[in-house]
Amino acid sequence: MSKTLFEKIAAREIPAGIVYEDDQVLAFRDINPQAPVHVLIVPKRAIPRVAAAGPGDQAVLGHLLLKAAEVAKQLGLANGYRLVINNGPDGGETVPHLHCHILGGRLLAWPPG
Repeated sequence: MSKTLFEKIAAREIPAGIVYEDDQVLAFRDINPQAPVHVLIVPKRAIPRVAAAGPGDQAVLGHLLLKAAEVAKQLGLANGYRLVINNGPDGGETVPHLHCHILGGRLLAWPPG
């Protein structure tokens, strides 16, 4: 089975602007930023999307969100930020490896696109 783009980034097969890493997750700058700060945080173990997660993924999903908040703080997003998780093609998912976008550094409008 071939690796996802994000597994290749975690394995350092593809370069990325890594801002955080531990044994479970990796955070790196998005190559097509939609805000002044746009970082993706991904579980190192590939989970295709939220809808494909199961009970055995609960701990890593919780860890992902806690670390997203920690990374946002590290990036200086004290005035606020948005976390976005896309699920499926109609939800804007383009890489079949669960990931959370951390967006900030400007006022984010609602509703989103």
